[in-house]
Amino acid sequence: MAFRTEFPFILPRGYVDASGTVFKHGVMRLATAKDEIAPLQDYRVQSNRAYLVIILLSRVIVKLGDLRTIDTDVIENLFSADLAYLQEFYRKINEEGSAKVHVGCPACKTEFDVDMVTGQVQGGTGAAEGGGDAGQQGLG
Repeated sequence: MAFRTEFPFILPRGYVDASGTVFKHGVMRLATAKDEIAPLQDYRVQSNRAYLVIILLSRVIVKLGDLRTIDTDVIENLFSADLAYLQEFYRKINEEGSAKVHVGCPACKTEFDVDMVTGQVQGGTGAAEGGGDAGQQGLG
């Protein structure tokens, strides 16, 4: 099995360009040390530390629909839900090595993993009837 360095994603809302076209499907690559260090020299980050995430995501997102370039303007114009999703996705693939999120159902207390790439539900343990196995269902 080859080492994965790129991970596909689907934005919850999608980037809307000037013509009104929506782009939801993209690819993010693993970050390098340079990706995390270089933005610290940028004047925008030095004057506003929150801008770091904008530059960082513009460096590691290698594809978003059929856009030619993904630059800071694209990231700045994402909906806040998409920015939050990408920040969590970045953290998952770079710090944990997987795009899976462990979640729990507040109603039945079943816990399971959801793959942020595919939406697949994996596992399932808890108080749900039938053993609480969420199986291999997809979300959405």
